[in-house]
Amino acid sequence: MTYSISEVANELNLTVYTLRYYDKEGLMPFVERTPSGTRKFKESDIDFLKIIQCLKSTGMPIKDIKDFIEWCAEGDSTLQERYDMFTERKASVQAQMEELKRTMEVIEHKCSYYKTALEAGTEEIHKTNKIGNFVTR
Repeated sequence: MTYSISEVANELNLTVYTLRYYDKEGLMPFVERTPSGTRKFKESDIDFLKIIQCLKSTGMPIKDIKDFIEWCAEGDSTLQERYDMFTERKASVQAQMEELKRTMEVIEHKCSYYKTALEAGTEEIHKTNKIGNFVTR
């Protein structure tokens, strides 16, 4: 079974424009076309597009995704390159997660700060009840 570009866009929650952009950038060399140029997507194409979406969501540049696709087309001789790409991506995502964790700690602190201020009816509670570096309750 094959799918149209609009069906694939709907399935992946993308725009048709995005899929055409991916094609223009060389990210979909695997997608077949009819003699009139209409793209025909197979299930395996959709699965591959999900991998592209995953890589994009990690902030991977289009150029690197294109390299990955080219390596896939080259076959087993590029297994090491693909493995290295994913281990680097994993490290990058882990670093992003650590940064987000630190950001969440600040946000949680601020939520607590403002909740206490709201309960007291003033932000002054944080200024008047301090002893040294500790806030009394």
